[in-house]
Amino acid sequence: MAARGHVQDPNDRRLRPIYDYLDNGNNKMAIQQADKLLKKHKDLHCAKVLKAIGMQRTGKQDEAFNLAQEVATLEPTDDNSLQALTILYREMHRPELVTKLYEAAVRKVPLSEEYHSHLFMAYARVGDYKKMQQAGMALYKIVPKNPYYFWSVMSLVMQAISAQDEKLAQTMFLPLAERMVEKMVKEEKIEAEAEVQLYFMILERLGKCVEALNMVRGPLGEKLTSELQSRENKCMMMYQRLQLWPECNALSYKLLLKNPDDWQFYLSYFDSLFHLMDMSWSPSEEGQHCVEGHVTTTVAEAVKFVVDRMAEEDKKDSRPLRGPYMACLELIHRLRQRGCPDDKELGDPLELMVQFFGKFGDKPCCITDLKIYLHLLPPEQHTQFRNRLEELVPLGEAGEDGFRFPGDTKALQRHLCVCQLSRALGLQHALDTEGKLSLIAQLKAHYHHGLRFRDENMLWQCLGLLEEGLSFSPSNAQFKLLLLLLFCRLGAFQPVVDLYSSLDAKHVQHDTIGYLLTRYAGSLGQFAAASQSCNFSLRFFHSNQKDTSEYIIQAYKYGAFEKIPEFIAFRTRLNQSLHFAQVRTERMLLDLYTEADITLSLEESVKAMGVCAEEEDIPWDNMRDNRDLTVLVSWDPKDRELTEEHRRLSLEEESVWLKVRSLTLRLLASLALLGHAPSPRNSDKTNENGVTTKSSTLQNLLSQLDQTLQTAARITEKQTKKVRGQRTCLSFVVFWFSSPDDSSELQSQICNTFKSIVVQLQEMLSRCKGEVLEMKDRRLKTQPSLLETLVFFLETVCVVLWVASYSANVLRPLKSSLQKKKKKKKDTCTAMPVVLCGFQEWTSGLQGVVTQALDHVKAQEAQLTTLKLAALTLEEGDQQTQEECGFTRVAMDKVQSSYLGSLQELGDLLRKRADSLKSLKI
Repeated sequence: MAARGHVQDPNDRRLRPIYDYLDNGNNKMAIQQADKLLKKHKDLHCAKVLKAIGMQRTGKQDEAFNLAQEVATLEPTDDNSLQALTILYREMHRPELVTKLYEAAVRKVPLSEEYHSHLFMAYARVGDYKKMQQAGMALYKIVPKNPYYFWSVMSLVMQAISAQDEKLAQTMFLPLAERMVEKMVKEEKIEAEAEVQLYFMILERLGKCVEALNMVRGPLGEKLTSELQSRENKCMMMYQRLQLWPECNALSYKLLLKNPDDWQFYLSYFDSLFHLMDMSWSPSEEGQHCVEGHVTTTVAEAVKFVVDRMAEEDKKDSRPLRGPYMACLELIHRLRQRGCPDDKELGDPLELMVQFFGKFGDKPCCITDLKIYLHLLPPEQHTQFRNRLEELVPLGEAGEDGFRFPGDTKALQRHLCVCQLSRALGLQHALDTEGKLSLIAQLKAHYHHGLRFRDENMLWQCLGLLEEGLSFSPSNAQFKLLLLLLFCRLGAFQPVVDLYSSLDAKHVQHDTIGYLLTRYAGSLGQFAAASQSCNFSLRFFHSNQKDTSEYIIQAYKYGAFEKIPEFIAFRTRLNQSLHFAQVRTERMLLDLYTEADITLSLEESVKAMGVCAEEEDIPWDNMRDNRDLTVLVSWDPKDRELTEEHRRLSLEEESVWLKVRSLTLRLLASLALLGHAPSPRNSDKTNENGVTTKSSTLQNLLSQLDQTLQTAARITEKQTKKVRGQRTCLSFVVFWFSSPDDSSELQSQICNTFKSIVVQLQEMLSRCKGEVLEMKDRRLKTQPSLLETLVFFLETVCVVLWVASYSANVLRPLKSSLQKKKKKKKDTCTAMPVVLCGFQEWTSGLQGVVTQALDHVKAQEAQLTTLKLAALTLEEGDQQTQEECGFTRVAMDKVQSSYLGSLQELGDLLRKRADSLKSLKI
């Protein structure tokens, strides 16, 4: 805020202290200083706005908005007031108000370049492309500068991109944009590269590839200089679109002679070659083959070209380039695909890969380069290939344990590459048990890498090895990710938050890898850590809208027009993210389960969250799965790699579970917003109050939940069983929309449901019984599923309590009316309705179940506190040194501490719910 420009205004000196207080975060002093200034200068609008900013930052949003609107209605034109109001509206997330502000300023000062420019940027923040087009042209008429003209053109392109009707985009918006640019071309007013880029974008979107190609080849194309080979890349793109394979081939050939390591041109070279062969194309007898020069038309020429490139690299004294050697393998792969015998001219793939390893085996890229061509080796050559590579790994003399170790980092990298390739070929999976154990010992000796077995004792060893590795390599992301995954599998969420924080995830990574943290956040009992974890991701998503608008504005300012559609697509991708929907839903449920009816009522909590039971805010039809499922590096053979089917099944499971949780949230919102107890005796009144409408919403949501649970049952029956208990409780509310005091049959049904709910809670609690961490035969055993079941039991208790609270609201008027009748008739023998007695028995039963749960949690806490991990046997038969045992104990301590923390938080929340239950009376 301090950078407001050098405005020669006497008021600037008076406002300076307020700006300083706001910049330093001292908002209360800023408000006081503004009040003092306003007493002397009542018409100083900027002081009012700065006061409003201070009020906004101290939580007085309504007062701040009203104060700002007082100034906005006066339509100020001074720069200080306008900038301050812009800052305030941004903090309020009300960018649409900034547009109104500058619309008024432009009306009053119609020739101001600055205000017109601010108005254009204000429209850009709200994405109003039509008004951006108009504002851009108005600005160009006042100040005829090229950037302003092309702002208007780009706004037309954005209207085409965002248009629902593709025909409208192709027949109106894009042709108009094209004519506007052509006008500037004819008048020779094109000045900047950005303008040429925009022209190319318009022609490309119109499908006018010939015109785009001619433009790039012509004088305008000479302006494309900011990126390396920008002109050539665009020509290549158009050649491929137009299927001009001779030109594509010749250009690729020419560019590869300049840079034989540019992989993209090898691919276009081979693609175009085989297209030409399929077309039986041959060059004309006279003149050049094509405008780009020499065209390769036979496999023999391509083979010679690739072999010549390798020969040139072999002659070099400096380190050779990888491109030609990989191109040789790629050409063999393609020739074999086509059944062409010429692949033998390039050599034996085994010898070529051994040669490649000899040149590049000490680089981490070697494994990824060779892995994609391992299929060229027949199975009978796999062992031979591995042995040939091992001969190229310089290892020292064997020690007492029989292992040979590399002498430097390059040799270590070669050995690691051989291990990875051996795994990728499936040689490690083919070993028997003894061979695998021997391999484990060898890999542990080579920096303890590679345990993949499921025995729990092995799991503890694996955790210990990763802890040890992390102590020596504290920046190793793979160690952290593996530890994060294993701790979550063990149900220990406490150490996971610190591990994720240490990864220092940046920007979009909160969307792509955030699921590793948040998918376990709420289900393991660490509610405070879960809330923190959700905030990690939500902070990024909530700032996305504002940040993307700023990126778009900067792109307009600096003429990076081709980036604007990318920014829009990026914002859409994040808004439609599966992870965003999951985190938002889980965070709101978490807040309800931990705070509703404790700090605020359920109704107030739902209102503060802005949850709408009637409307679905998750874009199910356009859901984007942005998760990076390959973040954990794998060297598994192809038959064990992640497939598209695995991804599809994972997305289906995550989507169904999100649907269940979203419907649960909306059902709770529906329950909260039912408001006062319904009055069934007066149907007119019921309709007037909207209760009938709300009850139909509840019934509709229950129906949707039933359908979703049926879908979920086909995927995982285990999770579905848990949800059905909550569904029963919520469906129970529907009973109260009939008249409980008139129907004995209905009252019996209600009482039976009371009993059924208590029985279901008892069954759920019984599934929580058992030791979450115990010592058996001096070995540590875990049952993390007990924690998840206990958390879901607690969630169900919360739902039952809210239903019970609503039921009490319904029954209080009934009990009150009966007491009044007794007093009038003076009849002390009138029997209480069955439903009132049933409710009292129900609350008593619920208290009993919650008390049992509290006792169970206390017992678990006591057992964990007294558990002595020092008594565990770790050395015997585990092939672990004393130092390794120390790291394993560190991991065990973290798991024990996490379990204890989870139980303490669960116990605290259960006690609060038990207190709420005691105060529940009718």
